[in-house]
Amino acid sequence: MEEKQLIKQAEKAMSNSYSPYSKFKVGAALLTKDGEVYPGANIENASYPLAMCAERNAVYHALNRGVKKEDIVALAIIGDTTGPISPCGACRQVLHELLPRDAVIYLASTNGSVKKTSTTELLPFAFDESDL
Repeated sequence: MEEKQLIKQAEKAMSNSYSPYSKFKVGAALLTKDGEVYPGANIENASYPLAMCAERNAVYHALNRGVKKEDIVALAIIGDTTGPISPCGACRQVLHELLPRDAVIYLASTNGSVKKTSTTELLPFAFDESDL
């Protein structure tokens, strides 16, 4: 699957966002080696800290369906931002731990801007098992 197609899948997932408080819809789409796409959207609730970001929803969706870390190829994240969307710190930690180092991450905006990155670039000093 090409970059643009995966980003389109993430944009489609945005329609499932439940964001009545922030009004900030985010979509994500995770691609596996076998070509399967696992969507995710941000889900809020009145207790803000209990909200779940789109990218974590996509990753957890895939893992709950039996996808293994080594089978993940790419993740696209999109929002209605002026430049490419940027994941929060919690998501950066989750992506660093649950995606392979060679997985491509596309940060996109509904206006067409895209940044291609990696988990290491997003979180260069990640907390990992060596810190435990």
